[in-house]
Amino acid sequence: MGIFSRMSDIFKSNVNELIDRAENPEKMVKQIILDMQKELTKSVQALGKAVASERIAEKQFNESVRKSADWEAKAKAALATGNIDLAKRALAQKVKADEEVATYKEMYETISNQTEAIRTQVETLKAKLAEAKSRQAMLIARSQMAETKKNLAKSISSVDTASSYEKFNRMEEKIMQKEAEADAFAEMAGVAVSKESELFEQLQTDAKVDTELQRLMAEMGQLKTEKGEPTLEELIADAEAAAEAAVAESIE
Repeated sequence: MGIFSRMSDIFKSNVNELIDRAENPEKMVKQIILDMQKELTKSVQALGKAVASERIAEKQFNESVRKSADWEAKAKAALATGNIDLAKRALAQKVKADEEVATYKEMYETISNQTEAIRTQVETLKAKLAEAKSRQAMLIARSQMAETKKNLAKSISSVDTASSYEKFNRMEEKIMQKEAEADAFAEMAGVAVSKESELFEQLQTDAKVDTELQRLMAEMGQLKTEKGEPTLEELIADAEAAAEAAVAESIE
Protein backbone atom coordinates (compact mmCIF):
# COMPACT_ATOMS: atom_id res chain seq x y z
CA MET A 1 0.00 0.00 0.00
CA GLY A 2 3.08 2.33 -0.25
CA ILE A 3 1.81 3.82 -3.49
CA PHE A 4 -1.36 5.04 -1.81
CA SER A 5 0.61 6.60 1.02
CA ARG A 6 2.60 8.58 -1.51
CA MET A 7 -0.61 9.57 -3.31
CA SER A 8 -2.05 10.78 -0.01
CA ASP A 9 1.05 12.92 0.57
CA ILE A 10 0.57 14.54 -2.83
CA PHE A 11 -3.08 15.26 -2.10
CA LYS A 12 -2.20 16.86 1.22
CA SER A 13 0.73 18.89 -0.11
CA ASN A 14 0.26 22.60 -0.62
CA VAL A 15 1.33 23.47 -4.16
CA ASN A 16 1.78 27.15 -3.38
CA GLU A 17 4.03 26.33 -0.43
CA LEU A 18 6.16 24.09 -2.61
CA ILE A 19 6.47 26.86 -5.18
CA ASP A 20 7.49 29.38 -2.51
CA ARG A 21 10.27 27.08 -1.29
CA ALA A 22 11.49 26.15 -4.74
CA GLU A 23 14.58 27.82 -6.16
CA ASN A 24 13.01 27.69 -9.61
CA PRO A 25 9.19 27.74 -9.34
CA GLU A 26 8.69 27.03 -13.04
CA LYS A 27 10.74 23.83 -12.90
CA MET A 28 9.07 22.88 -9.63
CA VAL A 29 5.58 23.21 -11.11
CA LYS A 30 6.54 21.07 -14.08
CA GLN A 31 8.16 18.50 -11.78
CA ILE A 32 5.04 18.33 -9.62
CA ILE A 33 2.93 17.54 -12.68
CA LEU A 34 5.41 14.88 -13.84
CA ASP A 35 5.36 13.27 -10.38
CA MET A 36 1.56 13.30 -10.32
CA GLN A 37 1.45 11.71 -13.77
CA LYS A 38 3.81 8.97 -12.62
CA GLU A 39 1.70 8.35 -9.52
CA LEU A 40 -1.45 8.27 -11.62
CA THR A 41 0.10 5.67 -13.91
CA LYS A 42 1.08 3.53 -10.92
CA SER A 43 -2.31 3.94 -9.29
CA VAL A 44 -4.12 2.96 -12.49
CA GLN A 45 -1.97 -0.16 -12.69
CA ALA A 46 -2.75 -0.94 -9.04
CA LEU A 47 -6.43 -0.42 -9.72
CA GLY A 48 -6.25 -2.86 -12.60
CA LYS A 49 -4.73 -5.53 -10.35
CA ALA A 50 -7.31 -4.85 -7.65
CA VAL A 51 -10.17 -5.19 -10.12
CA ALA A 52 -8.71 -8.50 -11.35
CA SER A 53 -8.49 -9.79 -7.76
CA GLU A 54 -12.04 -8.63 -7.11
CA ARG A 55 -13.33 -10.54 -10.11
CA ILE A 56 -11.50 -13.70 -9.03
CA ALA A 57 -12.92 -13.42 -5.50
CA GLU A 58 -16.38 -12.81 -6.92
CA LYS A 59 -16.08 -15.87 -9.15
CA GLN A 60 -14.95 -18.05 -6.23
CA PHE A 61 -17.79 -16.73 -4.07
CA ASN A 62 -20.39 -17.42 -6.75
CA GLU A 63 -18.93 -20.89 -7.33
CA SER A 64 -19.17 -21.75 -3.61
CA VAL A 65 -22.77 -20.50 -3.56
CA ARG A 66 -23.54 -22.70 -6.59
CA LYS A 67 -21.95 -25.73 -4.91
CA SER A 68 -23.95 -25.20 -1.73
CA ALA A 69 -27.17 -24.99 -3.70
CA ASP A 70 -26.21 -28.09 -5.73
CA TRP A 71 -25.53 -30.22 -2.63
CA GLU A 72 -28.79 -29.09 -1.10
CA ALA A 73 -30.66 -30.16 -4.24
CA LYS A 74 -28.95 -33.53 -4.09
CA ALA A 75 -29.92 -33.98 -0.44
CA LYS A 76 -33.54 -33.22 -1.29
CA ALA A 77 -33.45 -35.74 -4.11
CA ALA A 78 -32.05 -38.43 -1.79
CA LEU A 79 -34.74 -37.75 0.81
CA ALA A 80 -37.36 -37.94 -1.90
CA THR A 81 -36.29 -41.50 -2.61
CA GLY A 82 -36.09 -42.32 1.09
CA ASN A 83 -32.30 -42.65 1.09
CA ILE A 84 -31.43 -40.84 4.32
CA ASP A 85 -27.75 -41.85 4.38
CA LEU A 86 -27.22 -40.40 0.91
CA ALA A 87 -29.06 -37.28 1.96
CA LYS A 88 -26.76 -36.87 4.98
CA ARG A 89 -23.64 -37.25 2.83
CA ALA A 90 -25.01 -34.62 0.47
CA LEU A 91 -25.75 -32.28 3.37
CA ALA A 92 -22.22 -32.80 4.71
CA GLN A 93 -20.84 -31.52 1.40
CA LYS A 94 -23.29 -28.63 1.57
CA VAL A 95 -21.94 -27.64 5.00
CA LYS A 96 -18.39 -27.51 3.58
CA ALA A 97 -19.68 -25.49 0.64
CA ASP A 98 -21.42 -23.08 3.03
CA GLU A 99 -18.14 -22.58 4.89
CA GLU A 100 -16.49 -21.74 1.59
CA VAL A 101 -19.34 -19.38 0.81
CA ALA A 102 -18.70 -17.51 4.08
CA THR A 103 -14.93 -17.40 3.46
CA TYR A 104 -15.20 -16.27 -0.16
CA LYS A 105 -17.91 -13.77 0.71
CA GLU A 106 -15.68 -12.10 3.30
CA MET A 107 -12.75 -12.17 0.89
CA TYR A 108 -14.83 -10.73 -1.93
CA GLU A 109 -16.27 -7.93 0.23
CA THR A 110 -12.81 -6.99 1.53
CA ILE A 111 -11.27 -6.88 -1.93
CA SER A 112 -14.29 -5.03 -3.31
CA ASN A 113 -13.99 -2.34 -0.62
CA GLN A 114 -10.27 -1.99 -1.27
CA THR A 115 -10.87 -1.75 -5.00
CA GLU A 116 -13.46 0.97 -4.50
CA ALA A 117 -11.04 2.90 -2.28
CA ILE A 118 -8.34 2.64 -4.95
CA ARG A 119 -10.80 3.72 -7.63
CA THR A 120 -11.73 6.80 -5.55
CA GLN A 121 -8.06 7.67 -5.08
CA VAL A 122 -7.43 7.31 -8.79
CA GLU A 123 -10.33 9.63 -9.63
CA THR A 124 -9.10 12.13 -7.05
CA LEU A 125 -5.59 12.05 -8.49
CA LYS A 126 -6.99 12.53 -11.99
CA ALA A 127 -8.90 15.59 -10.83
CA LYS A 128 -5.83 16.98 -9.05
CA LEU A 129 -3.68 16.40 -12.11
CA ALA A 130 -6.21 18.11 -14.38
CA GLU A 131 -6.35 21.06 -12.00
CA ALA A 132 -2.55 21.26 -11.84
CA LYS A 133 -2.29 21.26 -15.63
CA SER A 134 -4.90 24.01 -15.94
CA ARG A 135 -3.03 26.13 -13.38
CA GLN A 136 0.42 25.41 -14.77
CA ALA A 137 0.44 28.18 -17.38
CA MET A 138 -0.99 30.70 -14.91
CA LEU A 139 1.54 29.84 -12.19
CA ILE A 140 4.47 30.01 -14.61
CA ALA A 141 3.25 33.36 -15.95
CA ARG A 142 2.94 34.69 -12.40
CA SER A 143 6.41 33.44 -11.58
CA GLN A 144 7.90 35.14 -14.64
CA MET A 145 6.06 38.37 -13.86
CA ALA A 146 7.31 38.31 -10.27
CA GLU A 147 10.87 37.72 -11.48
CA THR A 148 10.58 40.64 -13.90
CA LYS A 149 9.26 42.95 -11.17
CA LYS A 150 12.05 41.88 -8.84
CA ASN A 151 14.74 42.54 -11.46
CA LEU A 152 13.25 45.95 -12.25
CA ALA A 153 13.16 46.82 -8.57
CA LYS A 154 16.82 45.81 -8.23
CA SER A 155 17.75 47.93 -11.24
CA ILE A 156 15.93 50.95 -9.86
CA SER A 157 17.41 50.55 -6.39
CA SER A 158 20.93 50.30 -7.83
CA VAL A 159 20.60 53.74 -9.46
CA ASP A 160 21.61 56.75 -7.31
CA THR A 161 18.45 58.72 -8.00
CA ALA A 162 19.40 61.57 -5.65
CA SER A 163 22.70 62.14 -7.44
CA SER A 164 21.06 61.85 -10.86
CA TYR A 165 18.37 64.42 -10.00
CA GLU A 166 20.99 66.73 -8.52
CA LYS A 167 22.95 66.62 -11.78
CA PHE A 168 19.75 67.16 -13.73
CA ASN A 169 18.92 70.23 -11.65
CA ARG A 170 22.40 71.65 -12.18
CA MET A 171 22.07 71.24 -15.93
CA GLU A 172 18.68 72.95 -15.81
CA GLU A 173 20.17 75.87 -13.89
CA LYS A 174 22.96 76.24 -16.48
CA ILE A 175 20.43 76.25 -19.30
CA MET A 176 18.33 78.84 -17.49
CA GLN A 177 21.47 81.00 -17.05
CA LYS A 178 22.24 80.77 -20.77
CA GLU A 179 18.65 81.68 -21.61
CA ALA A 180 18.84 84.70 -19.32
CA GLU A 181 22.13 85.83 -20.89
CA ALA A 182 20.68 85.43 -24.38
CA ASP A 183 17.64 87.49 -23.44
CA ALA A 184 19.86 90.20 -21.93
CA PHE A 185 22.07 90.43 -25.02
CA ALA A 186 19.02 90.54 -27.25
CA GLU A 187 17.52 93.32 -25.14
CA MET A 188 20.78 95.31 -25.14
CA ALA A 189 21.12 94.94 -28.89
CA GLY A 190 17.54 96.10 -29.33
CA VAL A 191 18.14 99.16 -27.13
CA ALA A 192 21.35 100.06 -28.98
CA VAL A 193 19.68 99.78 -32.36
CA SER A 194 16.77 101.83 -31.09
CA LYS A 195 19.07 104.60 -29.76
CA GLU A 196 21.10 104.60 -32.96
CA SER A 197 17.94 104.93 -35.03
CA GLU A 198 16.68 107.76 -32.84
CA LEU A 199 20.00 109.60 -33.17
CA PHE A 200 20.06 109.30 -36.92
CA GLU A 201 16.43 110.38 -37.15
CA GLN A 202 17.19 113.39 -34.97
CA LEU A 203 20.23 114.23 -37.12
CA GLN A 204 18.14 114.04 -40.27
CA THR A 205 15.50 116.25 -38.70
CA ASP A 206 18.09 118.76 -37.52
CA ALA A 207 19.68 118.81 -40.98
CA LYS A 208 16.32 119.53 -42.59
CA VAL A 209 15.62 122.26 -40.09
CA ASP A 210 19.03 123.83 -40.70
CA THR A 211 18.52 123.61 -44.46
CA GLU A 212 15.18 125.39 -44.17
CA LEU A 213 16.76 127.97 -41.89
CA GLN A 214 19.53 128.64 -44.40
CA ARG A 215 16.97 128.97 -47.19
CA LEU A 216 14.86 131.45 -45.28
CA MET A 217 17.86 133.48 -44.14
CA ALA A 218 19.18 133.58 -47.71
CA GLU A 219 15.83 134.80 -48.96
CA MET A 220 15.74 137.45 -46.31
CA GLY A 221 19.37 138.49 -46.85
CA GLN A 222 20.33 137.47 -43.32
CA LEU A 223 22.79 134.64 -44.18
CA LYS A 224 26.16 135.73 -42.68
CA THR A 225 29.21 133.81 -41.74
CA GLU A 226 31.64 135.52 -39.43
CA LYS A 227 35.33 134.81 -39.70
CA GLY A 228 36.38 132.05 -37.38
CA GLU A 229 32.83 130.70 -36.85
CA PRO A 230 32.03 127.16 -38.19
CA THR A 231 29.73 126.89 -41.14
CA LEU A 232 26.38 125.00 -40.99
CA GLU A 233 27.84 122.04 -42.84
CA GLU A 234 30.66 121.83 -40.33
CA LEU A 235 28.22 121.94 -37.41
CA ILE A 236 26.18 119.11 -38.95
CA ALA A 237 29.31 116.99 -39.52
CA ASP A 238 30.42 117.52 -35.92
CA ALA A 239 26.95 116.54 -34.63
CA GLU A 240 26.94 113.32 -36.71
CA ALA A 241 30.41 112.38 -35.42
CA ALA A 242 29.32 112.95 -31.82
CA ALA A 243 26.20 110.83 -32.33
CA GLU A 244 28.19 107.93 -33.79
CA ALA A 245 30.63 108.07 -30.87
CA ALA A 246 27.76 107.97 -28.36
CA VAL A 247 26.23 104.91 -30.10
CA ALA A 248 29.56 103.09 -30.11
CA GLU A 249 30.07 103.79 -26.44
CA SER A 250 26.59 102.50 -25.50
CA ILE A 251 27.19 99.20 -27.39
CA GLU A 252 30.50 98.58 -25.62
